[in-house]
Amino acid sequence: MLQRPAAGTIPDTPGSYQFKDAEGRVIYVGKAKSLRSRLSNYFVNPSSLPPRTAQMVAAAESVEWIQVRNDVEALMLEFNLIKEHRPRFNIRLRDDKSYPFLAITLGEEWPRAMVMRGAKRKGTRYFGPYGHAYAIRKTLDLLRRTFPIRNCSPAKFNTHARLGRPCLEFHIEKCAGPCVGEIEKAAYDGLVDELIEFLDGDTQPVVRRLEREMREAADLQEFERAARLRDRLANVRKVVEKQAMVTERPEDIDVVGLADDDLEAAVQVFYVRKGRVVGQKGFVIDKVEDVTRAQLMGHIIEGLYAEPGVAGVPREVLLPDEPEDMDLYCELLTEQRGGGKVAIRVPQRGDKRALLETVTQNAAEAFMRHRLKRSADHNARARALNSLQDALDLPEAPLRIECFDMSHIQGRDYVGSMVVVEDALPKKSDYRRFKIRESSVHDDLAAMEEVLTRRLANLINEREKPPSDRPKRFSYAPNLLLVDGGPLQLGVATKVVESMGLEDEISLASLAKRFEEIYVPGQTDPIRIPRQSDALYLLQRIRDEAHRFAITYHRELRGKRMTRSALDDVPGLGPVRKKRLVKELGGMGAVRGASVDDLLRLPWLPDTVGQAVFDALHKSAS
Repeated sequence: MLQRPAAGTIPDTPGSYQFKDAEGRVIYVGKAKSLRSRLSNYFVNPSSLPPRTAQMVAAAESVEWIQVRNDVEALMLEFNLIKEHRPRFNIRLRDDKSYPFLAITLGEEWPRAMVMRGAKRKGTRYFGPYGHAYAIRKTLDLLRRTFPIRNCSPAKFNTHARLGRPCLEFHIEKCAGPCVGEIEKAAYDGLVDELIEFLDGDTQPVVRRLEREMREAADLQEFERAARLRDRLANVRKVVEKQAMVTERPEDIDVVGLADDDLEAAVQVFYVRKGRVVGQKGFVIDKVEDVTRAQLMGHIIEGLYAEPGVAGVPREVLLPDEPEDMDLYCELLTEQRGGGKVAIRVPQRGDKRALLETVTQNAAEAFMRHRLKRSADHNARARALNSLQDALDLPEAPLRIECFDMSHIQGRDYVGSMVVVEDALPKKSDYRRFKIRESSVHDDLAAMEEVLTRRLANLINEREKPPSDRPKRFSYAPNLLLVDGGPLQLGVATKVVESMGLEDEISLASLAKRFEEIYVPGQTDPIRIPRQSDALYLLQRIRDEAHRFAITYHRELRGKRMTRSALDDVPGLGPVRKKRLVKELGGMGAVRGASVDDLLRLPWLPDTVGQAVFDALHKSAS
């Protein structure tokens, strides 16, 4: 159980804090202007905390902190710790795919242009990211007709250098032929510099140069050369048209669009340089902690700019909502940019507002696709159920699965949970929670036996009712009854099912968390389903949902118990008097330490009530 650090030990300085579970794993990382003030917010009545925050506090065993000099350092430290530990209660930004970049290998003697994905390489200049690889390949094909730099591998380059013959790219004028000495190094480097300048968004110098050279060739009656320059100019203009101006002025801005619900969010980012969209990127966010839109904006900024990508940090970032602590994030972006103040704005009108709406619409469409892919993919769910049937050798696909889990702290407030999955989707209307009734129950096995007995007895009782009076939810048995645990928990489930005479209807299994091993009746050795299989993923989701549901109920009961005190049953001491008594004496500890005379001196507290307070506290302490 999480213990509050001793008073005065938490510094009143900026820093980052880390909550750890009983096994020492970091489960949550946060930042604060004042560690003392922020951490005090967690040590309150659990029922007053947001659900996910309360779940994190319930899972935490200890809290540690690291002091830094200022807020920006606290933010960067938080980002680095999240990246290192990947805590399960922190919001996570994940790319929904590996985005392609247009890359120029400046580290090579003869740089080449290509489409690249994955980790960034030293000595390579990147442009993008782009939404689709085919679009960037088409753009690169057009550009190489104007800037004919190579795209071949080092092995192919060396092969043609030995042969003394250029490849087909040279003959169709998409490569200047550096492998066979058809171009000087200085001229080749000039082509590379012009291509980089063009990709940076400064397109007009290239267009003007091609127009000038085309006119000069025509004036000199070099018509073939003029025709080639005309074609190159047409290719350049096609690329420029693809990057249409989206702002009134040639500005550098990033535009962030957001679409979300209570559990997830989709983010789209358009990178605008010199007024043109030069890149696009998307994220999906797991909302594993309770956040407002303003807090979510802060997490997005951290994910995008704590380690700026190849596009760098622009002078302006447009958001749909202001982040919490705007000044801090402006300071972070300014520091990451390395020069020139960065502004964060929420546009209200004009072309920037229209652009933000376009990006937000892209985010909404991406979010819709993501939700359809994750939640409504009937084929994927069918595969998971069929795979689970095969793995556990079930008589039929488990269209209804019920999973049970127990929760308690040091043997107190034992509770059980039942979650239901039908057709591989949660059916929350059928979820149930159980408060253990038997006062003699002090272990998970006995608690599990009580919960399963109550559930299956209810099933039998409902079946005995006339069809017209029979509830529709629980009058039929699950195809698969799953318990969280190993062979011991499975043994309890088998005992209960057999005592009810339901062994021919209900298949049983238990899922052990440590090695994700599955136990079934009649087999000593566990079943190990491949880690990446749909069947194991389905079982893990069900087990984790049952655990979450049990923890939530346990937190409610514990919260009610923790808010009770010996003063609750004192005659004549209502809520108002109790609150005033605790406040005037300086806390519950001071009330416990007060003598009878101290209580009787309070003019607003009747003597009989004062004596009753003293008797109740000393009776509870004895």
